[in-house]
Amino acid sequence: MNWDERIDEVWADATGEEVGDEIIARIDALAAERGADDARAEFERAGARDSAGRPAEAVELYRRALELGLDAEHRPQAVVQLASSLRNLGEFDQALAVIRAEEEISADGPYRDAVAAVHALVLASAGQPARGLSVALLALVPHLPRYHRSMTAYAHDIADADA
Repeated sequence: MNWDERIDEVWADATGEEVGDEIIARIDALAAERGADDARAEFERAGARDSAGRPAEAVELYRRALELGLDAEHRPQAVVQLASSLRNLGEFDQALAVIRAEEEISADGPYRDAVAAVHALVLASAGQPARGLSVALLALVPHLPRYHRSMTAYAHDIADADA
């Protein structure tokens, strides 16, 4: 079984239950196989801590993983998870900066809806719920069978309610 499959196996074992020290230890052991300068290993270590409710530890590791350079599949995941952890820590300005930058990079990427969802959550948590709703509605519009023009207009109008 290759490294990715073993990582997936650990995460499959953690599905449906709270992540704790055992999962962190298993992920850390697998990460150690790749070394301290491996972006993917740092990303997995961050995710384990994030899932265990340790956002401060996760933030440091997500930043390191991004600095080391993640592939196109894991980089947007790390950004989404970093912004979410920053939100959980009450670091709303940092979370917004990270997620807004990702919106520009991933405008047409597979994680664009996840980026929008975290952006909306950060705004709501930062005391701007109408702007958060606007972001969520704009992300939803492309998935609607009709009403694109009207929903887009409503989303833009409602964003001003927090001003």
